[in-house]
Amino acid sequence: MLYRFSIVVLAMAAVIAPASAATVPAITAFQETFAKVNDYTVIVNAHEVLGSQTQDRTYRYMWKRPHLVKTLILSGPGSGGGAVWTGGDTVSGHQGGILAFIHLTVGLHDGRATSLRGYTIPDGILQNQVAKYTTIKGALSERNGPTIAGQETTLVELKIAAPGPEPGMTRAVIYFSKATHLPLVQIRWAGDKIISQETWTDLHTNVGLKDSDF
Repeated sequence: MLYRFSIVVLAMAAVIAPASAATVPAITAFQETFAKVNDYTVIVNAHEVLGSQTQDRTYRYMWKRPHLVKTLILSGPGSGGGAVWTGGDTVSGHQGGILAFIHLTVGLHDGRATSLRGYTIPDGILQNQVAKYTTIKGALSERNGPTIAGQETTLVELKIAAPGPEPGMTRAVIYFSKATHLPLVQIRWAGDKIISQETWTDLHTNVGLKDSDF
């Protein structure tokens, strides 16, 4: 199910960066905040569409510097499955259900380790999601966003220059909390059709994760 939030329309002038710019103020604020983060845990509600197929999943993500990630599929296809990525081109983990006792090491892009649209575990890391707005060619802008879960937001929009990083993807937006400077929601479109959406909740930073937690 797509994330529902109350929209407060604010007629404010947008901050617009040309296609060659590296950032906008909301992304700079995120980068400065995230530089002080050593680890985090978060719940990710993800909706993806590929052709006639749809996938809705809820993940639990754990991340620790420099590149330790552990994921668990809490609901949706593959529920109960989990994986660990420690950098490199492979992930180790297990599938859900009756196969949960079988542990495997597979390639990073193996279908058992990716989402419907082929997103990998490191693709889902918060800082990697935000970094795409500074590396994908296009027109980057920011403006006041809606209120999401009681938080005022800044909306950052990227109108993607063709050819984009994914076939057909034309636009992406990400909403940052004005209070924490961390992202709350991201939506990507192909034309007027939503092809993916992520909602981040229960985000806790610097919780004291250890290497042994992965």
